[in-house]
Amino acid sequence: MKILDDLLSTLDFDVEVVDIRQGPFQTAVVTRYCALASTPHDHGNHHERPAVREAGALLGKSALEIAKMAYSSSPFEVAIGMATINSLLEVDEECCVALNAGDLLLERGNAKRVAVFGHFPFVDRLRQAVRELWVIEQSPGEGDFPESEAENLMPQADVVAITGATFTNHTIERLLRLCHPEAYVIVLGPTVPLSPVLFGYGVDAISGTRVVDVEVVLQGVSQGATFRQLEGIQRLTMQK
Repeated sequence: MKILDDLLSTLDFDVEVVDIRQGPFQTAVVTRYCALASTPHDHGNHHERPAVREAGALLGKSALEIAKMAYSSSPFEVAIGMATINSLLEVDEECCVALNAGDLLLERGNAKRVAVFGHFPFVDRLRQAVRELWVIEQSPGEGDFPESEAENLMPQADVVAITGATFTNHTIERLLRLCHPEAYVIVLGPTVPLSPVLFGYGVDAISGTRVVDVEVVLQGVSQGATFRQLEGIQRLTMQK
């Protein structure tokens, strides 16, 4: 994952890992800042193969060691690694606006062909505004397309939105390569790093999250809050 190599090359790891929380829906890590990543939904049997191999013994490891969990084959460890990367970022908030990804998609996708990788709450609203909408899902619901259709649909889209969960399953680079060179590409969700590094991979807008109240966020994560329930956060969008 070259995109991870490039992200890590921009970070200062000379900081303590203060806290790590992994709830059923969100993962939070506190280093220089507190930051999030989505916890993957995997209901498999983890008795013989634990999802996080050193769970309970991660504090005391270096920030670099924890961040490198983003390369792991375990999606739960990747979520911890991505949250750590996000917690180390020095985000230039002057380059960001308080803009929801759904609103940006409505603006950019009006009367155009739009592909959304991941089924988001704004999909129904978006469907009313765009010329054509293709929602691509790993676990497709009614009206969604399976992931196998990505290679066919994404190159046709004028506007593409890709969930940050694709960092967790290591498919983000492949999906970005499928986008048409002229397409407007948005990556979104709490897992997505608010880093200009992504602009070098064809991304035009990054819709991510900043934690503004650490204690509230850690409490919410520990008590099983979904992203929509989580308080103490600010949604920011950085555009190229």
